[in-house]
Amino acid sequence: MSLLIRNGEIVTSTARFTADVLSENGVITAIGPNLPVPPGVEVIDASGKYVFPGFIDPHVHIYLPFMGTFSKDDWASGSKAALMGGTTTLIEMCCPSRAEDPLEAIRLWKSKAAGLASCDYTFHAGITKFDDSTAEAMKAIVAEEEILSFKVFLAYKGAFGIDDTELYRTLVAVKELGAVLTAHCENAELVAETQKKLVAEGKTGPEWHEPSRPISVEAEGCHHLMTFAGMTGTEVYVVHTSCKPAVEAITEARARGVKAGIETVAPYLTLDSSYAEKPDFEGAKWVMSPPIRAKEHQDFLWQCIADGTVDTVATDHAPFDFIPQKHMGHPEAGKAVDASFQATGKAANFTLIPNGIPSVEERVKLLYTHGVATGRIDLHTFVKVASTRAAEIFGLYPQKGEIAIGSDADLVIWDPAWRGTISAATHSMATDYSAWEGWPVEGRPELVTVRGKVMVRDGIWCGEKGWGNFLPRKSKG
Repeated sequence: MSLLIRNGEIVTSTARFTADVLSENGVITAIGPNLPVPPGVEVIDASGKYVFPGFIDPHVHIYLPFMGTFSKDDWASGSKAALMGGTTTLIEMCCPSRAEDPLEAIRLWKSKAAGLASCDYTFHAGITKFDDSTAEAMKAIVAEEEILSFKVFLAYKGAFGIDDTELYRTLVAVKELGAVLTAHCENAELVAETQKKLVAEGKTGPEWHEPSRPISVEAEGCHHLMTFAGMTGTEVYVVHTSCKPAVEAITEARARGVKAGIETVAPYLTLDSSYAEKPDFEGAKWVMSPPIRAKEHQDFLWQCIADGTVDTVATDHAPFDFIPQKHMGHPEAGKAVDASFQATGKAANFTLIPNGIPSVEERVKLLYTHGVATGRIDLHTFVKVASTRAAEIFGLYPQKGEIAIGSDADLVIWDPAWRGTISAATHSMATDYSAWEGWPVEGRPELVTVRGKVMVRDGIWCGEKGWGNFLPRKSKG
């Protein structure tokens, strides 16, 4: 299986030039002008188009038991949607409950992808408790399952959340393993108490989700993690930072020597808090945690991407249907959905809305449209935050995130002249709505390859279910 892409403008995080790219047996074997055509090679003309390294989404949920329901995508639909958007590698958050063993959980999560994933993939292993068996389980996750990053929640008290003793012990274990700890940073106690107060006051609609988890709560969670990371010397990575005070808490720690990566996500860059305030419960479509903030934070995050403060742009893809799943939190749940839906038996309110926005398919198009096309970021930054930095942080570089001899032939031919519209009617995700319904986009992935195999051609799916490989990673220590 060989492919020669001719005359494209190759753009990486550090270089930009016009050349041909030859891939053979799944890897890039030659780069240069006017490459000879070996026998049996398919030739594709990319004149007038960009050639990017395959994009990497370092924060997705495909299989996710959450808030009394399950995410809608499986690995067949989720990986197809990723590829249709130009993303060739996914890193899924494994999120077991506190009752589950982390080693058994990661094996379950891996089994959900095997044979279904069309793109390549790996995982962050969730640690939702720390007892006498956890350290050994974490060693096995690195040594046997070949996973190099872990995930903790400083939120979701009573579900995924860990306490401070567990956080300290997890950080120590991660440091010893030469791994990276990713973290959802909010103050769980403040969220829980604020939610109780709002609901008691009759404030039950989705518009109260953001006030229940304000920016101060997220910033405190980030500062909290940074204190622990500084004490232990562990490399950390804060997922889905949504606001200026949260980023500042991390950058202040960086100045003290803490090694901390910063991720933001596509919804925070393109949407603002007014969406969750839409009437008649429609705002539930935009409920995620941390919440989408006021536009001033959106502008700040774009600047942090441009100046290099933010390392990656991910999605936190968490796909739930508007009806009936998001309606689990409708104040009149039994009346608001079809007759087959059964209310939980509790007085429904915004705290029961499954958190998350389906977004894995739209991330790169939104980043290009609202970043590159508007002049907020240049093409090198675009590639860096959507691909290369994730590969570097999580032990995949230069196999992924680069166009170089020996790198995997994960390539995206991007047509900057294409114009289109986002819609649930045409997306590949399994959900019944799009958070960006009717939004225009500029540019699209015209052709997408995974290890040299064409998965998207002329913007149309032509991929193979199960083509994706699990990506083993080794300790950086």
